[in-house]
Amino acid sequence: MRAVIAEDAVLLREGLVRLLEEGGFDVVACVDNGEDLLRAVEQHQPDVCVVDVRMPPTFNDEGVKAALVIRRQWPDVAILMLSQYVEERYAVDLIAGDSRGIGYLLKDRVADVREFLEALRRVAMGGAALDPEVVTQLLVRSGKQDPLEQLSPREREVLGLMAEGRTNGLIAEALVVTEGAVEKHVTNIFNKLGLPPADQAHRRVLAVLRYLEHGTDNHA
Repeated sequence: MRAVIAEDAVLLREGLVRLLEEGGFDVVACVDNGEDLLRAVEQHQPDVCVVDVRMPPTFNDEGVKAALVIRRQWPDVAILMLSQYVEERYAVDLIAGDSRGIGYLLKDRVADVREFLEALRRVAMGGAALDPEVVTQLLVRSGKQDPLEQLSPREREVLGLMAEGRTNGLIAEALVVTEGAVEKHVTNIFNKLGLPPADQAHRRVLAVLRYLEHGTDNHA
């Protein structure tokens, strides 16, 4: 799979290049700003981009803005955002749009190389990889009652694993329970949030985000 890396920190960028190449990716371009990222995507048409949220010149939200442009102009290019922050202003637009190939991970929580590469491959193949902290912040951003208060501690665990793009089988393995038990938890989560269960873990999470962002009772 071909990848483009957009990261302004030189050491982290070089580390990502080595990590991805050792993981079997073909890194076709490395850039340090949003404009060069868009040019690289147009030129190389990669399978996936690894993008820092904050890049030059303002170190504000250039990366996520560029990611939104990529989603509009090259919808088949998957995107994995890497950030020290949850950029709420644009994160919902990015995550709650087309559900194919989206990831949003917090740098400080990426501690396992194997899991990171698995998440990147999942995103590149059209899945999702959402840090549970990202989902939690977006779920409560409306300022209304915390929708997660309705969930039991176990249901919160299941939702967090769903946010990482895991299937029911993988969730069951992680929690050392049966897949049937996970299915019951998933059903309870969506009943409590007013959403019906869907077929894929990442689509379920995105449906929740869309529902809360728009403040309606419509099902995604």
